[in-house]
Amino acid sequence: MLNTLAQLFPGISTLFLQDPVISLTRVALMIFGFILAYLGFKRVLEPLIMVPMGIGMIAINAGVLFLEAGKIGTIFLDPLIEDPSALVDIMQINWLQPIYNYTFSNGLIACLVFFGIGAMSEIGFILNRPWASLVVALFAEMGTFVTLVIALKLGLAPGEAASIAVIGGADGPVVLVTSLMLAKDLFVPISIIAYLYLSLTYAGYPYIIKLLIPKKYRGIDVEVPTPNVTKKSKFVFTVIACGLLCLLLPVAAPLIVSFFLGIAIKEAEIEPYQTLLETTVTYGSTLFLGFLLGTLCEAQTILNPKVGILVFLGILALAISAVGGIIGGWLIYKFSKGNYNPVIGIAGVSCIPTTAKIAQHAAMEENPFCVIMSLAMGANVSGLIVSAIAAGVFISTIFML
Repeated sequence: MLNTLAQLFPGISTLFLQDPVISLTRVALMIFGFILAYLGFKRVLEPLIMVPMGIGMIAINAGVLFLEAGKIGTIFLDPLIEDPSALVDIMQINWLQPIYNYTFSNGLIACLVFFGIGAMSEIGFILNRPWASLVVALFAEMGTFVTLVIALKLGLAPGEAASIAVIGGADGPVVLVTSLMLAKDLFVPISIIAYLYLSLTYAGYPYIIKLLIPKKYRGIDVEVPTPNVTKKSKFVFTVIACGLLCLLLPVAAPLIVSFFLGIAIKEAEIEPYQTLLETTVTYGSTLFLGFLLGTLCEAQTILNPKVGILVFLGILALAISAVGGIIGGWLIYKFSKGNYNPVIGIAGVSCIPTTAKIAQHAAMEENPFCVIMSLAMGANVSGLIVSAIAAGVFISTIFML
């Protein structure tokens, strides 16, 4: 009778047959998945990522069953399988395996997201205050380099240290690609931590702004120059920048070309492609990115002893980058003799367009007529480019450590 019930309800019975720590972790992750999905529903966290991630997390930890030879597992996917013949076999069983192997494990899904980001970005924002945008973006990368040093001191391998440090750039696709190349065994927890923390920037960054920027400076209205830049100039700049960066950092070329091709399509006004990238490609890849991250979040993965260190380092990287960006904002404020709002510095952390919105909201809280969004987006786009460059440098040079 008990065997019959166990076979009828394997999701429940496996909870009693597995190691108690794994079983409790499964239950905790199901609860956590519900919290993430609900917070996405309430718009506390980013719904585009958190709703599919939360539901995927629930499903992978609830949908455990008995496989061949009494083995316990799921029929979602196996992220660690590498043998070609075994992979072909398992693709006929695990329903998400083809999507994972053809779009996720090779970084394609990250590039698809970059296509969409590029198509929705305005390169002209950088040209409003190019040097200011670049300086702020460079300072906002501080968390990446500081965290790399700390991670190495804590005993992580160079590839692992670089992968978790890249979270400081606040760009999910860049983190995913870097961790796939440098720390494949840990890319699942690193990617999950990255996307969770990027959503939490909504909650944490406004407090950092208030802590580091006095009230009277947060509402500074900025005179925004209107550059006389034609579409032709922006298109030529985009193509040259793409070629130059790919030449200097070929290992990051897939991300670089995806982003700049998206911009080029926008500036060339190729409307069918632009519509495709802004809607189908962006939302389709974001859906599967969030859902796959959730379904990769199995109890055994989270119980990796290194996860605790990664959790700490991830939030440290984002916090230091926020401080660095604001320092950059203060520096530009001083050099421009007050014609710059230091709040813009937070937008150098390249979580597009979240941090730019945070900067605009913080400024408008003190001055309803303060409009800094274009400058914030310039810093945002610059931050994305700088974070991709930093990742490329890490991947190219990590063997020296």
